[in-house]
Amino acid sequence: MNAKQQLAELKMKSKPKNTLNQEGSGYRVFTVFNTVLMCLVLLITLYPIYYVVAASISNADQLMRHGGLLLYPLGKWNLFSYELVFRNPMVLGGFANTLFILIVGLCFNMVLTCLGAYLLCLKGSMFVRPISLLILFTMYFSGGMIPAYMNIRDLGMMNTLWALIIPGAISTYNMLVMRSAFVAVPATLYEAAYLDGASHPRILTQIYIPLSGATLAVMVLYYAVGHWNSWFSASIYLSDTSKYPLQLVLRQILILNQNADLKASVTDNGELAKYADQVKYALIVVSSAPILMLYPFLQKFFTKGVMVGALKG
Repeated sequence: MNAKQQLAELKMKSKPKNTLNQEGSGYRVFTVFNTVLMCLVLLITLYPIYYVVAASISNADQLMRHGGLLLYPLGKWNLFSYELVFRNPMVLGGFANTLFILIVGLCFNMVLTCLGAYLLCLKGSMFVRPISLLILFTMYFSGGMIPAYMNIRDLGMMNTLWALIIPGAISTYNMLVMRSAFVAVPATLYEAAYLDGASHPRILTQIYIPLSGATLAVMVLYYAVGHWNSWFSASIYLSDTSKYPLQLVLRQILILNQNADLKASVTDNGELAKYADQVKYALIVVSSAPILMLYPFLQKFFTKGVMVGALKG
């Protein structure tokens, strides 16, 4: 065998094999079945959202008479239910309270999470191991609802929005994920900056945080969704309805059927009864849309950010 033949044989061996052709019909059947199954799961997941949106803009009379699946908005599009929602002072107040909790709470969350993760990722820090064990202990054991309530009461935070921000200012799980992202940063960068005289705040803000952007985006989304969807703590610590967050307002209207403020916004009780279901659908859309709009901007960071925290110990 001459050199040309040997080179040709090596090229043939180095070519990637077409696994699709090798698998044959079995692989194609599995692909088709898997695709159909995923499409059905997607349809089942998206249809309730579509139903709520379509019902909220449908004609109220036709919606009351309609039964079964709703494939398209009924009649002429009607946005009166959204007008009733935004005319309700509890909804506008709930939006304002939720935005305050979200913005202020998110600042507390990210600052404390980054500081805690930075301390735990430094190998030469004092008492890192005992502190790590104490932090891990809180993941498995907690005082419970009654001690937490007594702490909030004794600290004078009852019936204030701070009761919804301070107790959950840091998540142990999120801090450990952030620590894993910081550990993935090359130690040589820290050593070079430290030898050049950089302080710890500067090292954190100019080296670790910029190199952990994907994990930071995931942490922002986790904390933001937690603040936006939280209602249980508010139902325990808040007694003033003017301080209710949006999700607690949503619960009051959807579950407890407290529509007193909506009754004041229309002149005819019959008209209110006709729009009662549509108001609930519109309120669900209004309360869910802002956080859903945040997902597309942070989705690209999910895989990288979460995998960094999953693979590093």
